[in-house]
Amino acid sequence: MLAITAARFDKDAPSAGVEVGDRPEPAPDEGWTTVSVRAAALNHHDIFSLRGVGLTQEQLPMVLGSDAAGVDEDGREVIVHAVIGDPSAGEDESYDPKRSLLSEVHNGTLAEKVAVPRRNLVPKPPELSFEEAACLPTAWLTAYRMLFERAGLEPGAALLVQGAGGGVNSALIRMASAAGYRVYATGRSEAKRDGATRLGAYAALPPGERLPERVSVVFDNVGEATWSHSLRCLRPGGRIVTCGATSGQAPSAELNRVFFLQLSVLGSTMGSRAHLERLAEYCARSGVRPEIDRVLPLAQAKEGFAAMERGELFGKVVFTV
Repeated sequence: MLAITAARFDKDAPSAGVEVGDRPEPAPDEGWTTVSVRAAALNHHDIFSLRGVGLTQEQLPMVLGSDAAGVDEDGREVIVHAVIGDPSAGEDESYDPKRSLLSEVHNGTLAEKVAVPRRNLVPKPPELSFEEAACLPTAWLTAYRMLFERAGLEPGAALLVQGAGGGVNSALIRMASAAGYRVYATGRSEAKRDGATRLGAYAALPPGERLPERVSVVFDNVGEATWSHSLRCLRPGGRIVTCGATSGQAPSAELNRVFFLQLSVLGSTMGSRAHLERLAEYCARSGVRPEIDRVLPLAQAKEGFAAMERGELFGKVVFTV
């Protein structure tokens, strides 16, 4: 089968390690099944993998990709839940300390077929295309949980999304604005700020610029570069919800501001199969759809990796099979 693999690591030019070629079809273990992939989405996780984060040299070549939608062995249209955990850990694998994502221990979704546990299959609503559904399992699932479970927002509240353009952040902007929140966003370029307002942001500003008001919640997956600004933007009793730290994981904590204003910092990682099923239904019923920057055939995957590495995207890269 045709597959996209991490063939080697390169910290400075990760997309140079992408290899497009034939790989053996998966042979599923007991309790697992195969899905014929119709569409698969790219994530920053794939770029980190090509830098050697979470993978070892001995695991190469590893089929990349965590997100996919396709058809299972019974002919049903499904979405693949990307989190692989121990069934005995409970219904939410994201709390399993030994959990992994597809492409970390097991081969991933950027292929014509992928093997997954049967329990990881979620029905694809007919209202969603395969391309739209393929965007949901990582970035959109992460954003859904951050917004509707972790943030604790009341209807009509104001919030800030640090960094418009990425998959998680574009999902946050679109879902939050559709749900009636007043959404501020920051973006490094005018194009990204325009994109944020097109997705529904109330206002989009350059990074570090003072907001017209203090907000109840800041969503920050940037880390060191934006942390101080995130703290300054919060009203007393406000919350930062974080799912990553792309610019560095060790900002100054500014504990005096945290305790004096009684701020909270909440971590969030992925979501459960139940979250993914509810997210798919939310998109189907609300009309909210993922922002897709470009759709490419799987054989041209290197083009999508290079665009993500250069930071040229607004929304998701989707590969079709």
